[in-house]
Amino acid sequence: MKLCVVTPGVIRGDGQGRANYEIVWEAIRQGHQVTLVASQVAHDLQQQPQIRWINIPTKQYPLALIREIVFAWRSTAWLRQHRHEFDLIQVYGTATGIASDVNTAQFSHNAWLKSPVHACRQRRDFYGIYQWLHTAWHAYWEKQAFRQTKQAIAVAETVKQQLIDIGVTAEKIEVIYNGVDLTEFHPEPNPERTDRRQLNLPINVPLALFAGDIRLNRKNLDTVLRALVHVPGLHLAVIGAVERSPYPAMAVELDVADRVHFMGFRSDIAQIMRVVDFFVFPTRYEPFGMVVLEAMATELPVITTAIAGVAELITPDCGIVLADTEDVEALAAAMQRLMADPDLRHRMGKVGYAIAQQHSWSSKAKRYIQLFEDMVTNTTNHRLTLIS
Repeated sequence: MKLCVVTPGVIRGDGQGRANYEIVWEAIRQGHQVTLVASQVAHDLQQQPQIRWINIPTKQYPLALIREIVFAWRSTAWLRQHRHEFDLIQVYGTATGIASDVNTAQFSHNAWLKSPVHACRQRRDFYGIYQWLHTAWHAYWEKQAFRQTKQAIAVAETVKQQLIDIGVTAEKIEVIYNGVDLTEFHPEPNPERTDRRQLNLPINVPLALFAGDIRLNRKNLDTVLRALVHVPGLHLAVIGAVERSPYPAMAVELDVADRVHFMGFRSDIAQIMRVVDFFVFPTRYEPFGMVVLEAMATELPVITTAIAGVAELITPDCGIVLADTEDVEALAAAMQRLMADPDLRHRMGKVGYAIAQQHSWSSKAKRYIQLFEDMVTNTTNHRLTLIS
């Protein structure tokens, strides 16, 4: 099979990029030829003889929206000339204007644009206007992209419904949850060897973890900080780039700065997860939330919200799912409950670990490649039938 994947990033370092990375590796393992129309490709993939990279550089542009428009425009121009070379084209959302065979929804801009906590409704300044433009542009082209694809993939049942809401027929949507790398994310085999001091984290205190983009309000660190006020004694480690983030100042304003440990962007999140007590992620909109599944694979009890796709995998035995993303009291109660009961954390961690084992990246990538192969086979058989 000659496969073309169109997406800005095929890298391990972010959510969509990680999904791309795992699918491409599985295609290589199964002997397929893969062309990547992308701006970033992981170094180990670049070395593979089965990979061809069509590089669309966009770093020179100052704003994300401009980078994304340029990428879509240039990928469309390239595919118009080369579409005939491939058996199947997989894209992500609005990555190109060319009709795809498979389009995976890792995010619904239409759903996020409707959210009452979207930045355009929280701020009446240039930042709010820019965020509206960014989401509205994607929302418009998202409808076109998913209506014209042959097969849509949603990363959760909630995302499937969001695609149906924009006019995609349910019959052409398949749900494939995102996965977790079980070799990277796993419990500490020797708990006595864990040492927070190596990570500049406080020892002998209850410690929760939050991870995500803390420059925007979508991940909802502000509600975590407000809840922390009502959970004395609990410390919070925060992973996320702090440049242009309002939350360090907010921690000072709320008088919890001595208990909040901003660690910046980190690539060793798996190691950090193995030294904390639980994971808290009350996101305001999250199509899936891979980081929650990664925490479960590390035997951490989790707190998230019903809006996150990963909440579909969480039972009361392994985590706490909040109905209201803005309910400070409910979040504080959940944090207090987990902080105060080590036995409960242990039991929840074990159940979450068992659930995570069923969702390895290997199994997800195999399902994608099987779907691709079936589509190519069916198309070939259809053509042969017409000829005969």
